Amino acid sequence: MTTTGRKPVPTHLKLLRGNPGQRRLTEEPQPEQHDDVPEPPAFITGYAADEWWITATELHRLGLLTKVDVPALAAYCHAFGQWRMAAESLAKMAANDPIMHGQIIKTKYGDAAANPLVSIVRKHAGDVVRYAAEFGLTPAARSRITSGIHGDDSQSKFAGLIAG
Repeated sequence: MTTTGRKPVPTHLKLLRGNPGQRRLTEEPQPEQHDDVPEPPAFITGYAADEWWITATELHRLGLLTKVDVPALAAYCHAFGQWRMAAESLAKMAANDPIMHGQIIKTKYGDAAANPLVSIVRKHAGDVVRYAAEFGLTPAARSRITSGIHGDDSQSKFAGLIAG
């Protein structure tokens, strides 16, 4: 069965965004939260591991990292690591090529061809952004939700006026 249209929005994101249409919200299963930031899977190393600790820590703080989210987060971090390595390799080539900046390479036959690293960087960057959006890690994705983390709400917004 195939469906068309927009991807369904999880109920917890609908609640964070608000429900202006006052439509009835369905209850979805709520996966178990981690007590602490989970360790990355063994294959997450290097730049991917660095990104894991940054992103997993923040997602955990926001209450957005459940036990079933670990594989998707690992995929995001792996794509990030691959993108960063490819981008750094392309930057090294660009530094040694002041005319074409690594965009064009010479083939074994002496012809000019597009550098495959350019498409590799682009592909991994697209993967990173796509995965990041699933976790609300892009500015556009964040603009559609509000965090459940708030400052001290013990005083009303008028408390400063009353106190003088």
